[in-house]
Amino acid sequence: MLFYSFFKTQVGQQVTVELKNDLAIQGVLESVDQFLNIKLRDIHVVDPERYPHMLSIKNCFIRGSVVRYVQLSPSTVDTALLQDAARREAQSTQQMNQAKPNVAQA
Repeated sequence: MLFYSFFKTQVGQQVTVELKNDLAIQGVLESVDQFLNIKLRDIHVVDPERYPHMLSIKNCFIRGSVVRYVQLSPSTVDTALLQDAARREAQSTQQMNQAKPNVAQA
């Protein structure tokens, strides 16, 4: 849930999404869901000579399972908030693991 929460804070920002098939798309992040599916608007392809069929597309929906990387502007990332959220999630996971009873296997 950490990545989902983080990407929700990036809605409205310019991002570049690189797909597993090497297609890179720049656009404004319109929405993201818990599966990290991404909706972009005002898109353009980073390499238009290689993907000329993508020139006429202005909005797109990208399935989360085909995303390789998401590049963000460093100025839009609050690293202190991200580190704090990562610590809280790690502590929560650790507490859940400690609360599980150890069951001896016969």
